[in-house]
Amino acid sequence: MFVCASSHYSIKTLSSAMFEPEHAAVHQEDHAISRCWVGVLNCLLLSCLYVGSLYIWRSSLPRDHPSVIKRRCVSVLLVSALSPAVVKTWMHWSDVGASVWELMGIRLDGFVPAAVLPLLLTMVFYLGPLVHSVMENPKGFTGELQSASWRLCVEDAVWLRNQVVAPVTEELVFRGAMLPMLVPCTGPRAAVFLAPLFFGVAHFHHIIEQRRLHKDRMSVILMVSGHVVGPILCHSFCNSQGLPDISSALKHPQRPALLFSYLMGLLLFLVLLFPLTDSFFYGVIPICSLAPPPVSAC
Repeated sequence: MFVCASSHYSIKTLSSAMFEPEHAAVHQEDHAISRCWVGVLNCLLLSCLYVGSLYIWRSSLPRDHPSVIKRRCVSVLLVSALSPAVVKTWMHWSDVGASVWELMGIRLDGFVPAAVLPLLLTMVFYLGPLVHSVMENPKGFTGELQSASWRLCVEDAVWLRNQVVAPVTEELVFRGAMLPMLVPCTGPRAAVFLAPLFFGVAHFHHIIEQRRLHKDRMSVILMVSGHVVGPILCHSFCNSQGLPDISSALKHPQRPALLFSYLMGLLLFLVLLFPLTDSFFYGVIPICSLAPPPVSAC
């Protein structure tokens, strides 16, 4: 009787040992799937909150009216302030034990290179349009600087919206908050392409504005540098420039020089792209630690 009991115990122990890893793997897989769904739903929630906050104010005034701009700025700033709490909730659900601020790209390590180098690279890409603007201004480069300083007036509500509030809030919500929730599910490369989809859905109400097409590059900047300051500054600069006006350049009296500047900007951008996005400048990128094992290298 003792032998049978001992044998029964040993078989039970052996079978338990055999199936425990399988059960653990199934549990981990289920948890990963649920984490993905929670992350995607949180991204949709933030998108809806951001867009909904723009239309919560009922008014017959145009969108560029100062009072409309002020109300909408307050709304999106509140949503941006709420976004860390949404990420923190997802982190608690997913058992992620990192700093919410570092995951969102708000950190001091490598701050200066992350602020300067992506903006410099973007300005190099826009060399043609910058030269074009100087040629179009009768006062030349000095006139461009004077025009820029006039636009920096804080009393200009449209300028504040386009150059300050929109870049800060959109990058915090659609890049800083969403990428940490997407990377564990899709990996860093796929997240770079998925985050702009939420941005596109949020801006479907004015998707006709073609200048919105450049925003997908901001996800790459955040993934490369691990900082949200670079996307914010580049976003603001791109808002001020819009898309390069190639058709106008082709009709310009100084077309050869202008087209040369466009070509040089593109070539210099390609030459400087990899050196200026090297991880040496930015240090350890916290968001890369969330990537699943097969694509853990960001």
